[in-house]
Amino acid sequence: MKKLIALFAVSALASTSAIASIALSGSASVSYDDNGSAASATTYDADLSIVGTNGGTTVTIGMDVDAGATVTGVDMASKIGPVTIAADMHNTTEDTSAVDDGDGTRKASGEGSEPNPDDRSVTVSLDVPVGDATIGLDNSGNVTIGGTFAGVTINHTIQEGGDKTVGSAAIAGMDISLTNDDGDTTWSIGTTVSGVALTLNSGNDVTAAFGLAGNTMTVSHFGADAQVSMDAKVWTVDAVDAYSTVAITRDLTSGSALTATFSSLDDSLTLKAAVTF
Repeated sequence: MKKLIALFAVSALASTSAIASIALSGSASVSYDDNGSAASATTYDADLSIVGTNGGTTVTIGMDVDAGATVTGVDMASKIGPVTIAADMHNTTEDTSAVDDGDGTRKASGEGSEPNPDDRSVTVSLDVPVGDATIGLDNSGNVTIGGTFAGVTINHTIQEGGDKTVGSAAIAGMDISLTNDDGDTTWSIGTTVSGVALTLNSGNDVTAAFGLAGNTMTVSHFGADAQVSMDAKVWTVDAVDAYSTVAITRDLTSGSALTATFSSLDDSLTLKAAVTF
């Protein structure tokens, strides 16, 4: 009997240890959109994130549960002294349909013009004592050099098809980011004035968020986008007229949040209930 109790105690301890190394988080939402003059629609979304850690190695798995438990990402990172090895083990199925990413354009896809390029990769990074810089090399031959210097974070990627530089800094109460992708430059600025969080970017998109009677109101204006043909970096961008949105969000005592959004693009009203855990 004592041996059985001891065996049970060891098993319980092992199980507790295994559970303690796994973290679960996720989100779920349901939205009703009257779509203006078009037919109304109800959409659902539920996602899970599973993070497993063993010593200096972490594996992160993302799943889109409402789409039949579809895996959306599998990443592994391990650190051996100054060397960090990161592996993206999931080949994403690229979506070439018109998807609004917030500025009226379709989402950018991976490198190459083929519909579904293999975007799996392995990156080896080395922390070197040169101004807190990090040097990385992936299996495609791309070299990345990055770090934070005097409060300015810079990452430069040397790659086929044109180099890319991304910089960000907090200056005089403003969060500034700047990206140069093979000569194409974009930027964004964010700051808070009298309790109002303001953002502005190079696409003439402006957003203001502020508290209103226990709610959060976000007013956004998105600049017009011209049609752009597909190139080696992005899919075709459809032309979209400028439009504005007004969203009011309230946190409920149930733990969820209710958001009502009006869009002038199609005079639609969307009601969304969402929860994160």
